[in-house]
Amino acid sequence: MAARYIKYMRCMPLFKPLLDCNIHKNMRTCTSCNSREKNAQNVNTYKSLLTTHTGIIDSSVRFLCQETTLSSLGNTTMEEQNSKTKVPAAFNASSKYSKINNFSHPTGVKLEVKQDSEYLDPLEEDDSFEEKGDVPEKQKRLIQQPFNEILRMCKSPCDILDLTMKYSLTYKQNSNCLATIWYVFKKMSEEQKWLERRMMFEHPAFPELCYQVMQAARQMTCEDLVYSLHALVKLRVSQRTRLLQTLVRVCQERLNEFDERTISVLANCMEDLDGSKNVDALRAGLQLLVELQIPKIKSVLSLQKMMRCIGKDAPISLKKKLEYKAMSIMDQFSRPNCEHMFTTLAKIHFLSLPILSNCSNRIIQNVIGIPFWQLIHILQSCRDLQYRNEVLFSTIADYVTSTMYMWQTKQVLLFLSVFENLGFRPVVLLDTFAEQAMQNPESLNLKDIIITLRVYSLLNHLPKGQHQWFLDPLNRVLETNLPKIPAVELLRAIYSCCLLGYFPQVPFNVLLQDSILNELMASDNQNIELNERMLHHIVLCLELENPSFIKPINIALRKPSPAYTTTHPGVQQALNSLLGETSLFQQNVQLPSNYNIEFQMYMDKDRRKVFPIDEVEAPANQFDGQRVAVLCCPVSSFCLGTMHPRGKLAMKIRHLKVLGYHVVLVHEQAFEKLKEEDQVEFLRRKVFSEDTASDHNLQNHHEIEV
Repeated sequence: MAARYIKYMRCMPLFKPLLDCNIHKNMRTCTSCNSREKNAQNVNTYKSLLTTHTGIIDSSVRFLCQETTLSSLGNTTMEEQNSKTKVPAAFNASSKYSKINNFSHPTGVKLEVKQDSEYLDPLEEDDSFEEKGDVPEKQKRLIQQPFNEILRMCKSPCDILDLTMKYSLTYKQNSNCLATIWYVFKKMSEEQKWLERRMMFEHPAFPELCYQVMQAARQMTCEDLVYSLHALVKLRVSQRTRLLQTLVRVCQERLNEFDERTISVLANCMEDLDGSKNVDALRAGLQLLVELQIPKIKSVLSLQKMMRCIGKDAPISLKKKLEYKAMSIMDQFSRPNCEHMFTTLAKIHFLSLPILSNCSNRIIQNVIGIPFWQLIHILQSCRDLQYRNEVLFSTIADYVTSTMYMWQTKQVLLFLSVFENLGFRPVVLLDTFAEQAMQNPESLNLKDIIITLRVYSLLNHLPKGQHQWFLDPLNRVLETNLPKIPAVELLRAIYSCCLLGYFPQVPFNVLLQDSILNELMASDNQNIELNERMLHHIVLCLELENPSFIKPINIALRKPSPAYTTTHPGVQQALNSLLGETSLFQQNVQLPSNYNIEFQMYMDKDRRKVFPIDEVEAPANQFDGQRVAVLCCPVSSFCLGTMHPRGKLAMKIRHLKVLGYHVVLVHEQAFEKLKEEDQVEFLRRKVFSEDTASDHNLQNHHEIEV
């Protein structure tokens, strides 16, 4: 492999920029050796086929050559090459078949024959090997090998392209070559992919291979057609070319011939296709085909394939028909079927509560043994679908906690990160991981520290009675990595510390250096607004909670835009009923700190009496009582199934308490479900001090003290 790279780098202009050409431009040809120079004119006849294009790498593709055999090899023999004939450098350097010049006769459609004798020289029948006797017996056996066996041994796209120059291929073999190129390519590292893609596009056999595929598109089997299209799209061949558009159009014309397998491959490919008239027409036809085949579906696997085919833009009526079909065969669902149904519904963006509920129950009963990535995909699909099942999440969290010894640190952090995205707070899992982190903080690297701080701060969770013991070791690891941490990552880590009410001196000093602040506020920074908001909250935390921090901040921060205000008629009506008149409370009070308070009242220190707003705010009066802030918070401000405030709300509550407020939290969704008299009683117990017990009328929610 290394030798082949060295020869390529010596023989061809590898680091020249690739030409992005469209239909009316010629592709640059490779000039690595005399053979390729002689083929330049031949390659130029296949112009307008290829350009590079940004795409998405996907891993689902079949290794065609393992299943496809040559339909006929014919009575072909070999004759010895002229010693002066040169073979392309990449093939000569890397393949032990570089001296083979055999070809197979196509049994299907007669494709355009290559004219250059050096490029492909069809040989007549000859018995020269037996006469000369100078070819080893091993070489004879290699020459007699079928094309597909040799294709499987190729280790790079250029090996495969070199091989195509030795054979006259059928359309099935052309399709196999493209699919094998993608199969080999997707296993490479990113750096190797970049190099191999460049070498592939500059290889003289690649445009010719694509030309042969385009010419034979209408004679291909449906399977070869879709796998050729799939490979070209995944290899990032430009979708503006005649090649890609021809294959898309042929798929559209022959759509009625497709079976479940080819439909599935086509649907996978279409996820990466940009919108165009041909693509839109194909997508619409695919949806119609799926709708016609719904009554014929009898297996769960076939159903899931069909559901994935329709895409997220399919009409809701079609999605409903597939939902009814799934419910009709729900008794056939195995546990793996239930697992894959989450990702299937997420792929088509369809929240089907009946399907998800049944699948969740099956997973809850059989969670033991589900692989790591499958659990992650289930949780991520719930996040994408905005499906919140507290029992399912708790079951998975308990399973991860009980099998903590099985998981790596990165795996546990990924679970915690997905739970945080779902707004779910797995208390036992968080405490167990925190205990491990306290025992062995050196096992966490910088990335682990940043993720840990983010998860625990946004979920507003710290081990009970062990705040400092948990945060101090994390801070020591953070300080060790300060010289190499990027400015943005440092900002996020410090912001997470502020959400937790933790203020380590050394990281704060580094963050507030002029060079770091200027980098964060640079005009070319795409996240400048987000950085400003985080810096604003950091400065506010230092002013209110850590006034001993005296380091000046030599940068002017723009004042954030005022908080978005909304009306809360249910809470307003309940306060009217409780207090008797509207002059006893204010609505949407904006504080200098940019915090917004939905309702504010002035009370005596014992919180037994409410004072009129006009009397308290009169210039001659000096209020010496208790201010009460009623905060109306959406469900996203609390952890799932609880009244436990998440990170930003918890920080706001701390700051309001520092400013002298008594804070009353109202869970909007839970409050609206109460009867009117229960709403008034709830506010009475929260505002006045006579009864400070928890509200038992808020079912399924419990108050956790901040």
